[in-house]
Amino acid sequence: MLFADFTYRDLPAVNAGLNALAGVLLFVGVRLIRARCETAHKRVMLAAFATSVVFLGCYLTYHQLLFLNEGSHGKPFTGPSAVRPFYLALLISHVVLAVAVPVLAIITIYHGYRDNRAKHIRVARWTYPIWMYVSVTGVMIYAMLYHVFPG
Repeated sequence: MLFADFTYRDLPAVNAGLNALAGVLLFVGVRLIRARCETAHKRVMLAAFATSVVFLGCYLTYHQLLFLNEGSHGKPFTGPSAVRPFYLALLISHVVLAVAVPVLAIITIYHGYRDNRAKHIRVARWTYPIWMYVSVTGVMIYAMLYHVFPG
């Protein structure tokens, strides 16, 4: 069976993959609208949103199961103390901006579907870089915790 050995401890890698996929979809979606491929842009951006929704579900599930099974809230940073301020700045900015992404994405999608292009573009100019930052830093944080400084 393909997922027989899968446990909640595997979810951080899944979450990093979902973050990376969302980032790729966002990038492609912006390129599509610049190429005036509106229908493809809509589909790809909705796929990015769906990917982020799945990510959020997996992220919350992981942290709930981690707490219930181990009494822990997450993996501590075990890298060198000289790197810790950079890691914390990355983590804090990631978390703060991640809270804004669902709201910004929903507002952006709403205006896109209502064909209110001026508002859609105005909000998307904020949504895209914030959402992309959150996607990329999510992968960076995972890499730092589990691969660069695994402890």
